[in-house]
Amino acid sequence: MTASAKRSTAAPGYRDAHERMGFFTDTTVCIGCKACEVACKEWNLIPSSDTAMTGNSYDNTGGLGADTWRHVAFIEQRVPEITAMGVSGVFTGERVARPGSTAAGSAPAPPVGGEPVDLARIGGDGFAGDQTVDRDSIDFTRTGEDGLVVPIGSSADAQLRWLMSSDVCKHCTTAACLDVCPTGSLFKTEFATVVVQPDICNGCGYCVPACPYGVLDRREDDGRVWKCTLCYDRLRDGQEPACAKACPTDSINFGPHADMLAMARERLDEVVDAGYAGAQLYGDGPSGGVDGAGSLFLLLDEPEVYGLPPDPVAPSKQLRSMWRAAAAASGALVAGVAMALLGGRR
Repeated sequence: MTASAKRSTAAPGYRDAHERMGFFTDTTVCIGCKACEVACKEWNLIPSSDTAMTGNSYDNTGGLGADTWRHVAFIEQRVPEITAMGVSGVFTGERVARPGSTAAGSAPAPPVGGEPVDLARIGGDGFAGDQTVDRDSIDFTRTGEDGLVVPIGSSADAQLRWLMSSDVCKHCTTAACLDVCPTGSLFKTEFATVVVQPDICNGCGYCVPACPYGVLDRREDDGRVWKCTLCYDRLRDGQEPACAKACPTDSINFGPHADMLAMARERLDEVVDAGYAGAQLYGDGPSGGVDGAGSLFLLLDEPEVYGLPPDPVAPSKQLRSMWRAAAAASGALVAGVAMALLGGRR
């Protein structure tokens, strides 16, 4: 990377510019072991979370918070079976795969009970390549034992699919939490990551609703805000974050942001070529309300399925227009009061 490119991706305000660092989380190889959660807690001395199950599969942490800086989500879906051109199989987004095949149950599926999605082709194990089929040739229903027509996707016609993803702070390019912090507790490091200084945080909580991802949270015992620092202390010593080091499948990758972006796009092409047309990158583009993120994710379904906002917006971007609107409203109020007083005197 050239010196100019290096400076362009670094955090402003630092004399010795350092290239931006970040995560790339490949959810396709996450096995839900929670090694990242444990490593994060151990290194950062984070209090233990409630070990009781939340009722959401095998998830015992529930989501990101002051005491959970890495959260492994277990997302269970029912993958409906369909019949296309007389061949029965499991619907996996744009393909039909016979139960037991490598493609069955591992690609995006439509919401259970929702409207059927256009199916452009079928393929997978046991099929002779891709075939173009007409939508009318697909049977999205079956006849139940009672003679009633049952929509495909009901519990009787579905098999379980798990999606797993290790979520973390996005370390946004435009970080609303940093913009609204009145004490300077939140700052952007020389690695372009966003960090909270707990000794300066006064617990005002302004940053909590400002974050479009719901990452920031206050700890109950002291009221201060805590979140992922991308192991800032380790980065300064030239080490990778604890979560990435502990991940046994390399689902969590760490390095220069430009390298992570290139790796993510290459991996996306591989996954799409393997037949998972619904795969997508999250947080990779400069567009959007946060101007991209330092934490990139490869998803096999829509962001909402993983609990991520599809179009995150930093509220602080609207501050100027909000102040203009407030000034206009104040002016109108003053003018109205003045007219009322003048009218009363007359």
